[in-house]
Amino acid sequence: MVSDQGGFDDKSFNQTSYAGLQKAKADFGVAEAHVQSIAATDYANNVNAMVGAGCNIIIGVGFALSDAIVQAATANPNIEFAVVDDSPAKAPSNVKPLVFNTNESSFLAGYLAASLSKSGTVGTYGGQPYPSVTIFMDGFAQGVAYYNQQKSANVKLLGWDVASQQGSFVQSENPFVDVNAGKTAATNLTAQGADVLFPVAGNAGTGALQVAQASNGSITAIWVDTDGCISASDYCSAIATSVYKAMDVAVYQVIQDAMNGKFSGTPYVGTLANQGTGIAPFHDFDSKINAQTKQELQAIQAQIIAGTIKVASAGAH
Repeated sequence: MVSDQGGFDDKSFNQTSYAGLQKAKADFGVAEAHVQSIAATDYANNVNAMVGAGCNIIIGVGFALSDAIVQAATANPNIEFAVVDDSPAKAPSNVKPLVFNTNESSFLAGYLAASLSKSGTVGTYGGQPYPSVTIFMDGFAQGVAYYNQQKSANVKLLGWDVASQQGSFVQSENPFVDVNAGKTAATNLTAQGADVLFPVAGNAGTGALQVAQASNGSITAIWVDTDGCISASDYCSAIATSVYKAMDVAVYQVIQDAMNGKFSGTPYVGTLANQGTGIAPFHDFDSKINAQTKQELQAIQAQIIAGTIKVASAGAH
């Protein structure tokens, strides 16, 4: 496994994907090699290092690894590869995309955020405008809009516009790593009145958790990729829920399939229907979210699964 520059302790998608590898190692007794990328310039060399290490399957974590994975897979047709968070258009058959329709689950998060806001303003920001990032923001924005439609409300969203695909992103050379820059992005939103924050920026999103925690309850956060009350447990009191992606399950499954001769380049797509994505338990917020809102979220989820509510995103699969 090769991480992107966020590293395997990013409290987010690298960490969750790595947990799937560790479970496979424990359950199947596989030998494991991994390397953490420090910069984007490391990706190709790190993937090739795993080729040199004799790995049978090599997993690149993150959209940014996609080109390096495709290049290595093309050059090494007898090795199996997987890439988390991208479905490259020209991938050879020995590459399996592990992708997630987080627009669906983020719709639920947007609806919840709008219901929790006391200021009438919520905000989001991303690391970089990758499709695997903006898919969250698309869903979140549509969930806020749906709340407004259903409740005749006027909750304002800062940080993302679905129509123009423009919004707020971390201003840093390391936008998924730089916690201070993530904190600046969060502070910019709260200064404009946002009292619920939805950071989609890997470990840089921790900056939003810090802002929420320091607010003594006046600002709430919603985490992404994994249950923040587990991966960033110090901040659980400030996290209403999380939009999870079951990357650990997908990674575990592709390793098992590779071992059993069942590897396929057909993409794995995590959805609400197959529980590959969803919203995590409310933890400390359970008593703060009323029963009606919980029922509405369950009903909305059922409608998204049934296709009666459609959540559009260019990043969806």
